[in-house]
Amino acid sequence: MKALKHSELKTLLDDKVEEYNTPRFIEHDPVIIPHSFQKKQDIEITAFWAAILAWGQRKTIINKCFELFDLMGNTPHDFILNHSESDLKSLESFKHRTFNYTDTLYFIEFLKWFYSAHDSLEEAFFVESEEEPMEAGLIKFHRMFFSLSDSPQRTRKHISTPLRKSACKRLNMFLRWMVRKDDKGVDFGIWKKIDQSDLFCPCDVHVEKIARRFQMISRKQLDWQAVKELTCYLRELDPKDPVKYDFALFGLGLEEKL
Repeated sequence: MKALKHSELKTLLDDKVEEYNTPRFIEHDPVIIPHSFQKKQDIEITAFWAAILAWGQRKTIINKCFELFDLMGNTPHDFILNHSESDLKSLESFKHRTFNYTDTLYFIEFLKWFYSAHDSLEEAFFVESEEEPMEAGLIKFHRMFFSLSDSPQRTRKHISTPLRKSACKRLNMFLRWMVRKDDKGVDFGIWKKIDQSDLFCPCDVHVEKIARRFQMISRKQLDWQAVKELTCYLRELDPKDPVKYDFALFGLGLEEKL
């Protein structure tokens, strides 16, 4: 790709956002999982789980998520709050890569604890009066998630935090789904306390490759500082909705791969 002026790059990326931020995107992306539900809490739970399990081939991710929620009777919020010990046994067979039964049980335990006291998972991420509220929100969520006395050490690898310099790609994708609101039908925009201007861009290999090609990232390693660097650049392109460019960068990365 040739070097582009700032205005040319914005025009290209805006065009690619329009191309990829459409309902056609849903069918082949893990976001199809929460789009299969109507209840707010079911959308949150399935979106969170789908985002956490989103590594590997997208088709496999989607199939495994449908398998998991089928084991919950496709009513995850009700299952989490009202399951019996025998209900949990049916989940023993579920595994995706390194995510196993121990992880599944702890996710259910945390979500039951949380939803017994809160109506929306947004409360676990919402932080006021911070320069970077979503950075603080990610740290808050990680601490809360592992605050239960029996949290397994092995499960910590599945929930990232900026404190460990992680790029937090999966959680940032989940937050984009829940917070971004437009009329395109991909992102849900069902959370109202968090401002979409505060979101950070989910950064996978496709996004990273294109972002480096356009010199949006100079940092060598893909870590939290690189994500902040990329998002800062995107905020210059659109201060109110910077992570919409996730569609453009991901789409351009897919085009190049194909």
